[in-house]
Amino acid sequence: MSMNDQIIATYWLETAFSLEQASEIIVSEQSTGTFMPLPNETDSLKQRHRARILSVEQLETSAFPSLPGAKVPPSSKGEYRRGIVKIAFPYANIGPSIPNLLATVAGNLYELEELSGLRLLDLELPPQFRERYEGPRFGISGTRELTGVHGRPIIGTIIKPNIGLTPDQLRLIVRELASSGIDFIKDDEVHGNPPYAPLHERVKVAMEEIERAADRTGKKTMYAFNITDDVDPMLSHLETVVKSGGNCVMVSINSVGFAGLAHLRKHAPVCIHGHRNQWGMLSRYPQLGMSFAAYQKLCRLAGVDQLHVNGLNNKFYESNASVIDSVRDCLTPMYDPSDTVLPVLSSKQWAGAAPETYGTLRTVDLMNIAGGGIHAHPGGPGAGFRSLVQGWEAALAGIPLEVHAGKHPELKQALETFG
Repeated sequence: MSMNDQIIATYWLETAFSLEQASEIIVSEQSTGTFMPLPNETDSLKQRHRARILSVEQLETSAFPSLPGAKVPPSSKGEYRRGIVKIAFPYANIGPSIPNLLATVAGNLYELEELSGLRLLDLELPPQFRERYEGPRFGISGTRELTGVHGRPIIGTIIKPNIGLTPDQLRLIVRELASSGIDFIKDDEVHGNPPYAPLHERVKVAMEEIERAADRTGKKTMYAFNITDDVDPMLSHLETVVKSGGNCVMVSINSVGFAGLAHLRKHAPVCIHGHRNQWGMLSRYPQLGMSFAAYQKLCRLAGVDQLHVNGLNNKFYESNASVIDSVRDCLTPMYDPSDTVLPVLSSKQWAGAAPETYGTLRTVDLMNIAGGGIHAHPGGPGAGFRSLVQGWEAALAGIPLEVHAGKHPELKQALETFG
């Protein structure tokens, strides 16, 4: 069977049964079988449509199950076996559909009583998915062209406070940020279309200030307006942003779903900034859920240009190793280089983080977003932005921050305040 004919899912699993037996249960549940043989489940049907186990790699055992409700066979010695399993599902069972793909490679698997732990680690998808889904419209190179930023990360911030600002208050913040030449601004994920500050009013004032600053400086700040909503209002919000001259929208991927994201991509002539809030619900428990390696492929197929990956030394549970892997995943082509997307680093970001970030990741194809690291700068948000630029200048040149700060007061203030 060729790669074009199959979808390969890689799982970590835990079971009180043998790994082979548990894998066969997965194969049966998610392709041709039920809990007992049926007359219509013929050999010829199974040959065409039954999933196949490609490999089983034994790992360690555990004395305790990771999940409640797990079934234990009578022959069990009280051990729960763990392993890595690759399963090939016939492409003909699914077609190029992300919703139906997820029903197959995830579906009811997490509820099977024979499994005491399961995590979808990766997906290998045939080219028919790339032909069906449009992928990123702008990606890394397009985002750089729109922001005019080359040779360093794109640096941005989140509007702070997250919620509560009136449109007139927002205007003043955007005015200062855009006038400073900041590359990128985004709404917070909890700030959508609230009654006290409707999105259309915020778009109007923000774009007025961005255009006014661009007339003076020649640089147009990219603003990712949060248009997350039900499908029809989301498309209406998109139209508002486009008509006002905006070039980016933000969407909470797990709120609108992959189908909603793909629908947005079909209509959006602007960048799509993908926020992964609720991601911890899918991933935080290591013996359950989905890895970012699999998740980000679906996000990219559905059409994001920029995708959150957390940041090094962040305020959340995620380890630096996981963040490093996530950045590399986003920068690794699925089918060709045009489908790579810009990793978005956020959480506890500030000027002083640049040397470690660059030294660890060894790439400038990043979006580096700082909230407090910009807004809480003693010189104001504009100075906060400049301090991050100066931090990255030092990192890329291999100059110690303290030395570079001697000639750059904004960086010096950042080190004194946040360091």
